Order: sequence, then C-alpha cells, then structure tokens
Amino acid sequence: MKIFAETDTLLLREIVESDAKDLFELDSNPEVHRYLGNKPIKTLAEIEEIISYIRKQYQDNGIGRWAVVDKNTGEFAGWSGLKYETKLRKDFHYYDLGYRLKPKFWGKGIATKTAFLSLNYGFSEMKLSHLYACAHVENIGSNKVLKKVGFQFSEIFEYKKMPLNWYEFDSKNFIANSTSC
Repeated sequence: MKIFAETDTLLLREIVESDAKDLFELDSNPEVHRYLGNKPIKTLAEIEEIISYIRKQYQDNGIGRWAVVDKNTGEFAGWSGLKYETKLRKDFHYYDLGYRLKPKFWGKGIATKTAFLSLNYGFSEMKLSHLYACAHVENIGSNKVLKKVGFQFSEIFEYKKMPLNWYEFDSKNFIANSTSC
C-alpha cells in the first residue's frame, strides 16, 4: 500500500478494498453530504464501486483521493487529495483538490493539513501548473480551508442547482504560501 504523505499525526495512503467499512461510515452520513449535492450511500456495493473508481484514477492518472489515517490511533478519518476531474466543469478537465472527513474529525485542522500536503504533492511531485477546488457557498469551513492554504476565489458557478465557489491555485504562488499552514 503506497503512502503518499505524512505528518507527525497523519498518514495519507492509497485507498484499498479493506477501507470499505470506514468509507461506508463516512459516505452514508447525511451530515457529511450536507453541501455535496448528492445523497448518502446506502449499500457497501456502492462503496466498492467508489473504491474501484479511485483505484482506476491511481492507474490512469497517477493520483486519486487518499485515505487519511490518524497515526496515534490508526483510525480512518476520511479522505483527501487530488483527482483528475472530467465531469464537474464541462468547459475543461483539471486536477481537483477535495477532502471529506468523519464529523468527529471536523474542526481539528486535518482538512487544512491534508490540503497542504496535497498541494505539495501536486506541485512538487506531479509538477502541475494549476490546481482547482470548489466548495458550496454556505460551507464556511471548507471555504476557509481553501483560502487558508492559498487558493484564490475566482467565481461562483452552479452545479446541480447549487451555488459553488470556484477556486484556483497557480503553482507560481505555491512557494510563497508553502510555510503559511
């Protein structure tokens, strides 16, 4: 199992089939889906499809969402990382930063830490020129994380009848922001 990044308290590794139960706990929670515009999943079969999709991203694009693991307890906290996005925006395809955590891990700085690790990986390891992200306009926590790690607000756009803030990050600005998190 490949480890992509780690801190003293967090491990970011590839998502594997044995994560199904933890991913189900995460993605079946209505509170987690509040600003996502989709419904919580209902079956483990749905999770197995998601895991297959993520693993295909690793193969096809060299990147995909990572499992976030608390190193102190070994507990699966959620996922974070980059993915190559082809569905959200019809005008172009791009590398997207995203994160999703179990509620008990909210408000602990984990999204910020993992977002920064993802930026570092995308710009330093993958040599990407730009990264993008979006967050529901009412998702205060997620919007704060994106701004804190250095994303610049670009516009509001609509997806599935939801207003989303669109953010961009140019790699030229990454070094200047690399110590701010």
